[in-house]
Amino acid sequence: MSSSSPLEAPAAPASPPAPARRRARPGRQRLGRFLLKRIAAGLLLCVGITLVSFLLTQLVPGDPVTANLGQQASADPAAVAAFRHQYGLDRPVPVQYLVYLGNVLHGDFGMSQQSHRPVSTDLAEYIPATMELALFAIVVSIVIGVPLGILAAVYRDRWVDQVLRVVSLAGVSMPTFWIALLAFYLLFFKLGVLPGGGRLDPTETPPTHTTGFYTVDALLHGQWSLLGSALLHLVLPGLVLATYTVGMLLRFTRASVLEILGLDYVRAARAKGLPERVVVLRHVLRPALISIITVAGVAFGSLLSGTVLVESIFSWPGLGQYAYNSAKNLDLPAIMGVSVVVAVVYIVINLLVDVLYGVIDPRIRLS
Repeated sequence: MSSSSPLEAPAAPASPPAPARRRARPGRQRLGRFLLKRIAAGLLLCVGITLVSFLLTQLVPGDPVTANLGQQASADPAAVAAFRHQYGLDRPVPVQYLVYLGNVLHGDFGMSQQSHRPVSTDLAEYIPATMELALFAIVVSIVIGVPLGILAAVYRDRWVDQVLRVVSLAGVSMPTFWIALLAFYLLFFKLGVLPGGGRLDPTETPPTHTTGFYTVDALLHGQWSLLGSALLHLVLPGLVLATYTVGMLLRFTRASVLEILGLDYVRAARAKGLPERVVVLRHVLRPALISIITVAGVAFGSLLSGTVLVESIFSWPGLGQYAYNSAKNLDLPAIMGVSVVVAVVYIVINLLVDVLYGVIDPRIRLS
């Protein structure tokens, strides 16, 4: 056997390996690509919405000149020509759309023919009122509908489930305008327990404007009496709007929870002796939130775009009343402005819902 000589120099120690470069997490890359794709698709959808809205307003029977000037003024050719020139109605339809699209890209939705103000100014005034009402309604719907849906699923086919199924069926079946009239008559006119209309009492001054949300602005500036009044005025129209959404969320939550309760891993959790409360909250609720969030997102968009009757009954100065008056007066710039706003709201909500999918369920890969 050969042995190393003592005169031989010892071998040089091996150099430490070069530090590996940190690679970006593939999940973040996928999320970034997903967000960019959805934002790009959303912008294209917004352009498509403007085109569809513009074409539909051109096909609507009726003359905006007559609707805004009246019969007597519309008989004057000079007045008609001046009106058409002021609002660009004397140009070819493709030119009108291109001009409108260019103005929208710069935040200019045109001049309203009913208020004689920029449409963007009108929208900035009316959108916060509808947003405040819709947010109140969707929060109430989630707080009430989701727990009741879980309760109905846990006590399936028992008396609790039967009662809640009847409640949900009544909520989605009764017309919203009928519920609004009934609630207005009973809770305001007969009992007087809640205010009947408006965002504040007629004698009260709105809080200092910051966000346009009366509750938030009153809270930010410490105007506590106005905060209480704004919350009271939200209750009646908000509960009416939430009636249908509560019934829908209750039904979807019950169906989703029942589907997950029958899975094998839930049976295994019960076989381990875990309490039913722990099984439902830890192993059932999280995967059930996927469908619940989808329904809640769609419901919130519907609340924003479907408040016309409720706002009319409760004299709520929001986007619904503005859209109704615009359609009644054939105010084309205002109609298209409302359409673009509603479309953007739906696109943003769908984007948030898709992102929440990946946050709630790590098995979902955004691609």
